[in-house]
Amino acid sequence: MLKGFKSPYSATVVQKLMDSGAVIIGRTNLDEFGMGSGTIDSIFGPTKNIWRSGLKYRLRGKHKDYSHHIVDGFENDWFIAGGSSGGSAVAVASGTCFGALGSDTGGSARNPAAYCGVVGLKPTYGLLSRHGLIPLVNSMDAPSILTRNVDDNVTMLNIMAGPDIRDSTTVKDYKKEVKLPDQPSVKGMRVGIPKEFHCQGMSMEVVEAWTDVADMLADAGAIVEQISLPHTQYSIACYSILNPCEVASNFARYDGIEYGLRTDENISTEALYASNRSQGFNEVVRGRILAGNYFLLKSNYSEYFEKAMKVRRLIANEYRQVFKNYDVLLTPVTLSDAPLVSEFQKRDHREQSAIQDYCTQPVNMAGVPAVSVPVQLSSRSLPLSIQLIANHFEEEKMLSVAKWIEQQVDFPLLELEL
Repeated sequence: MLKGFKSPYSATVVQKLMDSGAVIIGRTNLDEFGMGSGTIDSIFGPTKNIWRSGLKYRLRGKHKDYSHHIVDGFENDWFIAGGSSGGSAVAVASGTCFGALGSDTGGSARNPAAYCGVVGLKPTYGLLSRHGLIPLVNSMDAPSILTRNVDDNVTMLNIMAGPDIRDSTTVKDYKKEVKLPDQPSVKGMRVGIPKEFHCQGMSMEVVEAWTDVADMLADAGAIVEQISLPHTQYSIACYSILNPCEVASNFARYDGIEYGLRTDENISTEALYASNRSQGFNEVVRGRILAGNYFLLKSNYSEYFEKAMKVRRLIANEYRQVFKNYDVLLTPVTLSDAPLVSEFQKRDHREQSAIQDYCTQPVNMAGVPAVSVPVQLSSRSLPLSIQLIANHFEEEKMLSVAKWIEQQVDFPLLELEL
């Protein structure tokens, strides 16, 4: 739909980076309009995970020896990078750039960060300006940051955070700078483990990684307790309604009349509109638009949209209540390590979304910050990550815990051998 389109202005987050001296080296690949969990639905083709990709690399830990891990690729298969911001994750994991931007509506930055072994931060809703971000779901979209470590993430966050007159949803008068100690401590921290995140289909390796980190925190003096977020089980169904509803509204602007793909000049306006949209969007995007319009029909509005909004409120209230007693929550990010593309494509997009977004999208429903941190390698020598979640605007507390975990686990740095 936007082939050949060049924006006449830079997004606020990009402009802030450039104003601070950053060099923008390019744009990264993603699923079309950010709708996907594998970065395999791009007009430019798929993005392959750099881990076990066939490229030669070595793994370097500060204290641990990773030389025994498998680095060979597959002849006719490859591991997905996650999505939708898979290109950003691979660019960071490969060392191509210092950091990259992504967008996170239901996990689109944290999911690929987890699969590619990098740090992926979804800030509090409204902390980073959405001006210049193509809107998917206005009430959940969050510009996000992917870097190789927590300190680099903080550097980018401090540059970009703050109010923007071009985005009315940004927080007003925010001037706080996130500062992390060189040697953070978790002693006395109250850490909640939501039992509902231990869901069907989660691999034992993910459960073990999750448990290992919880035990490390407890051994270091943190107060680690199981908690309950009972409406988590309804979150993915709620998200699957609200997401298409906002997509249907936002994507009404893409008609090929003022800009974008124009298929044929010699037909009526109505036929041109239909032709542009049917050819300009892929099957996933068209499906979301159709679903959203169905949910928003007058006959369906109260049955679907209104009920989903009520459930979303319950989810947000649960997070608000739990953070009265806990500093951070500890959960998985994904249900397994990165699947092979042959495995991933066995399920349709809706089913994959329910699987890939289960642990990530409740955070977007509540508007709270979360960060994905790689902690160990799986039996297939692929990254396994955990997720930390904090209360609104508690990025400093959350990232301090993330940095402590990073220091303890000594996750390896991937270095390409060119």
